[in-house]
Amino acid sequence: MGKHFVLIHGAWHGGWCWDGVIAELEKAGHTAEAPTMPGHNPDDDRSTVEFGDYVQAIVDVMQRQPEPAVLVGHSSAGFLLMSAAPKVPDKIAQLIFLNAFILPDKTCQFDLVPPEASEGMTAAAMASPDRSVPVIEDFVRGALMATEPVEMQNALLERLVPQPLALFTTKIDAAPFQSVAIPKAVVFSREDASLPPGAFMGMAQSLGEHRFVEIDGSHEALFTNPAVVAKGLLDAIA
Repeated sequence: MGKHFVLIHGAWHGGWCWDGVIAELEKAGHTAEAPTMPGHNPDDDRSTVEFGDYVQAIVDVMQRQPEPAVLVGHSSAGFLLMSAAPKVPDKIAQLIFLNAFILPDKTCQFDLVPPEASEGMTAAAMASPDRSVPVIEDFVRGALMATEPVEMQNALLERLVPQPLALFTTKIDAAPFQSVAIPKAVVFSREDASLPPGAFMGMAQSLGEHRFVEIDGSHEALFTNPAVVAKGLLDAIA
């Protein structure tokens, strides 16, 4: 019997980034959905989006599930899963972290990136009318997609939207997550250059017992090579 996957995107993205993965999962006999988070549609008002809005959006999706589903988070969605899972544990069959940030208690994503990056993004957000971090082309090309063809980089850049700052700056309460008894897995794209080598695996150690699956691809493999990512997700639930 097929599984149902709920796929949560990270910063700057929308549910559309999972379209290829959804198609591959459906070919394998499963079902999937990828909601777009608050503020991530092109015409959304990003000025009032807070961290809790993201968490509540995930909780709402999971509460609608008739049976427990596999909840997957990419990149910044890792700590969104950490925040949402304790609120709906009975609706989650398994948690999968795809090249995802897994944060210690009372920290935010900006605590784990170089200060010059967080300071630059904060300044850019403060200068924007809706307090959002603009899409940074050099970061996308050089870090998120360093190994990908320029054509794929261009295709992704056309779809990204400014990112509400609160996702990066809100310190999470990770204590409830530590007591969540849900099977966990990590899927890691080995060519990811968005953080120093070993950073994502280091964060994953805080999960305790978990299944680990390594795949080919960059941080954006879900967009550029969805078949590989879908296989990684299926290996993680095997």
